Amino acid sequence: QVQLVESGGGLVQPGGSLRLSCAASGSIFSIRRMGWYRQAPGKQRELVAVITSGGNTNYADSVKGRSTISRDNAKNTVYLEMNNLKPEDKGVYYCNLWGRNTIAVPTQDYWGQGTQVTVSS
Repeated sequence: QVQLVESGGGLVQPGGSLRLSCAASGSIFSIRRMGWYRQAPGKQRELVAVITSGGNTNYADSVKGRSTISRDNAKNTVYLEMNNLKPEDKGVYYCNLWGRNTIAVPTQDYWGQGTQVTVSS
């Protein structure tokens, strides 16, 4: 099994910054991509930012220019730094890993439990 442990969420004031971390552990055969998704109350889960094993990144338009995703392949850890946070950034942030935990299974999504981010004064 793949375990994803997120940290770094909490209450942040508008205009503030935060750094989310997600460490993957357990049985991991390969990782194609890791990243972050978020879900606001009453809305569908949406992509925030992802990074491939080769370092290619993709950001949601809503966070582009004020967010940076990075990855430590040796530690199987992904980070998300967000600046100039806005109330609309509020939501549960989920770590995602797209990969395989054994050679016998297809590439698939694995999810963390989520960490709450609240942006409020």
